[in-house]
Amino acid sequence: MFRPDGRGALTILAAALLTALPLVAVSSVTPARAAPTCATSPAPARPVAAVPWPQQRYAPQRLTPLATGAGVTVAVIDSGVDRRHPQLRGRVLDGADFLDPGGDGTRDCAGHGTGVASIIAAGEDAGVAFRGLAPGVRILPVRVSEQQVVEGRESGRTVSAAGFAEAVRWAVDHDADVLNLSVVLYADDPDVRDAIDYAVRRDVIVVAAAGNLHDSGDPLPYPAAYDGVLGVGAVTPTGTRATFSQTGPYVDLVAPGSDVLMAAPGQGHQRAEGTSYAVPFVAGTAALLRAYRPDLSAPEVTRRIVGTTDPAPGGPRDGYGAGVLNPYRAVVETGTGPLPTTRPEMALPAERADPALPARRNRRAAARDRALLVATVVGGLVGAAVLLAVVLPRGTRRRWHPARST
Repeated sequence: MFRPDGRGALTILAAALLTALPLVAVSSVTPARAAPTCATSPAPARPVAAVPWPQQRYAPQRLTPLATGAGVTVAVIDSGVDRRHPQLRGRVLDGADFLDPGGDGTRDCAGHGTGVASIIAAGEDAGVAFRGLAPGVRILPVRVSEQQVVEGRESGRTVSAAGFAEAVRWAVDHDADVLNLSVVLYADDPDVRDAIDYAVRRDVIVVAAAGNLHDSGDPLPYPAAYDGVLGVGAVTPTGTRATFSQTGPYVDLVAPGSDVLMAAPGQGHQRAEGTSYAVPFVAGTAALLRAYRPDLSAPEVTRRIVGTTDPAPGGPRDGYGAGVLNPYRAVVETGTGPLPTTRPEMALPAERADPALPARRNRRAAARDRALLVATVVGGLVGAAVLLAVVLPRGTRRRWHPARST
């Protein structure tokens, strides 16, 4: 099951503990109406005008002329996403609620999912410098938890690991291009493994938190430790690894995860830390690439993100993976780095033929072909105009004219 770990991350407890905790029955969800109000609502937050440090580092205004993530859907499988926030209005789709059947995923009783979504997609707002990395994306909210820490105690319901796996499949089946999984399961659950495999085989980019238990011996974090998943650690404003951020071969790269500013439910902003909040910077970058280069497959997008990182103070063994995320380089450079580290001891089942994958790739190829066709036609017209401008005057000087019918 999920629980906040003190740094805002949602954590799925080990499967052996699930039977000792109340489980929530999960069934197929058809979004229809908003769920009831929260038993304990998040505390009100005020707007913050200052420019947050990740934004100073990444300067998203440089990316806007190239890509905003328009046309890309990012599923935030989390505590829900509050679409009432001024910077999220018009950016949050009807999703699914795996806690309260009939909900649409837009109720957030913990504030975690709203914050994560805002790092990806928050739009501009008067008097506020904060904005998301990919403000043109559509956020698909999938609610799986309402747990939060109140006076040092955890409270609120969660889904089981099987329910989380079902939520992943639901997001994939509802056309998510990127999965933002700011969650950790410290057990290799077969249902979750199969669900991640389901997403990977359908060309969906999966980004997951590396976990915040470095001081507890870096237990294996799933889904980050599965092949095909981008595992993300956290760095501080100085560029060094946050002390809580786990180290291990499952860390493919790092991103801001300390003193991170984000939207709070309803209105205003809050600050938090955790690898949970490093994940949406990478998911947002993946969305930018999916919009900028719709012809690229998920592994190709992943390769570009990993291959264009900035140098870090340490290497993979120190918890930095390939380096520090650089969204601008990921979009404009080719990226020659390897795919995320292969982890054979925790590999997913062998890939099986999937009829949905060719269709998805065909749609992206069609988008690319349309762009090439337009460029070809425009180029041809320009070339013809130049040819007429140059050749006809020469022909006149040489006393010949275009052919005329008799």
